Amino acid sequence: QKSAIDLAYSTAQELVLDGKHKEAIPAALRALRLSTEAYGSNSVQLVPVYLLLAEASTGIGHLPEASKYLSQAEWVVLSTPDCSVAVQYKLHRSLGLFCAAKGNFEQALYHLANDIYLASSAFGLKSVETSGGYFHMAKVFFCQNKMDVANSLYAEV
Repeated sequence: QKSAIDLAYSTAQELVLDGKHKEAIPAALRALRLSTEAYGSNSVQLVPVYLLLAEASTGIGHLPEASKYLSQAEWVVLSTPDCSVAVQYKLHRSLGLFCAAKGNFEQALYHLANDIYLASSAFGLKSVETSGGYFHMAKVFFCQNKMDVANSLYAEV
């Protein structure tokens, strides 16, 4: 069953990366169903799938759906006391990107700052994981027309 989950998840992830958000949703929903069957409905293993579904839903403009998936992921993380920092930083990144898509730049910056803090504490300031947070934060500052800050963050990347 693990291989079926991995296949469905990686297929959905590939489609999202290719910008085919709508096509990714069926594969991601399959990964969610299989993961729920394998790990239970409150398992931290569901968080990456929820985040992928939120990204795909945001990509096609279904923000209420994306919000639902992010809320489910956040609930699992908050109710898992020993949740890894790797999962937590990804949650904050997804929340930040969602807030940015909604135009709520201040909230986006809050979540992206948490993303950077958590990623750097786990992987280091110069890690690929951390640089992704800097990149997304720079995009938010760019959207706010704060070019000095955006450029300094792009330089960090």
